[in-house]
Amino acid sequence: MNPVRMTMATVLSAAAFASLTDRTAASEWGCEVLLCASSSNPAWRGVPACHPPMQRLISAMGNWGFSWPTCPEAGTGKPGYEAYDKCPSGWSVGSSNQGHGGGQGDLCIQVRNTCPSGYGGRDGCEQTVTMPRPLREDPYYFDIRHDDGNVTRHWFSLRR
Repeated sequence: MNPVRMTMATVLSAAAFASLTDRTAASEWGCEVLLCASSSNPAWRGVPACHPPMQRLISAMGNWGFSWPTCPEAGTGKPGYEAYDKCPSGWSVGSSNQGHGGGQGDLCIQVRNTCPSGYGGRDGCEQTVTMPRPLREDPYYFDIRHDDGNVTRHWFSLRR
């Protein structure tokens, strides 16, 4: 059995044997969210049993004081979030708000030498080109630690 499925089976077992207090119900929901979010083939949207807990999560996120449901039995907390994907090869991360205290890393930057061949690269031959940094299709992630100490990162989206 692969480590991801073993972890999922452990989480399901722990959630199934928990008592039905409010705290346990929240933990059970958190475990359902974790299991559904870590489903990759198909993603949670393709698993009918995942629709209720994930729709509940998406609705709850709009409420004041929202707190991400967690699954202590799996050793995970709330997920991480990275809106932007990597820049293409040869490009580096930059920000459109650098001079204003920002630094979101929302641009990809490349410095190009525009001097004619053999010119020697004197001042004024560099051109900085920017493009919007690509957005991740699946910006949320859970890091799941396995018994052997290895960590698997599961990316997911909350788009319906």
